[in-house]
Amino acid sequence: MSKLQRGFTLIELMIAVAIVGILAAIALPNYTEYVKRAARAEAAATLLDAANKQEQFFVDNREYADVLANLGITDTTENGYFKLSVVLNADKNTFVFTATADSGPVAGDGDCTTLTITDIGLKGSTGSKDKAYCWSR
Repeated sequence: MSKLQRGFTLIELMIAVAIVGILAAIALPNYTEYVKRAARAEAAATLLDAANKQEQFFVDNREYADVLANLGITDTTENGYFKLSVVLNADKNTFVFTATADSGPVAGDGDCTTLTITDIGLKGSTGSKDKAYCWSR
């Protein structure tokens, strides 16, 4: 009588584990970079929206708002990865919006730690990458 054996050999199992390991080594860094880019794009869009609402507030009130709530804006981006703030000069006739990497995958990202936009539309950033990289979508 011969016994019919079922299952995988150790070699087959090791080959499958190696393939999964290689796929994970390629996919995980790409996914992490994608999440960072998406978070930066969301922060850039939020800053542009905030600047637009600030200009509308100026048209209505002859001064810029120093509180984000007056513009109908929360202090974080939708996914919560960037924290928003606004700084006005003493006369309340210029502003700088800043989005600072706060949590999630962008918190340790040294590429683009902050994004800024001014009342005249000047875009800026801090981090190891230049503003063109940080503001590109």
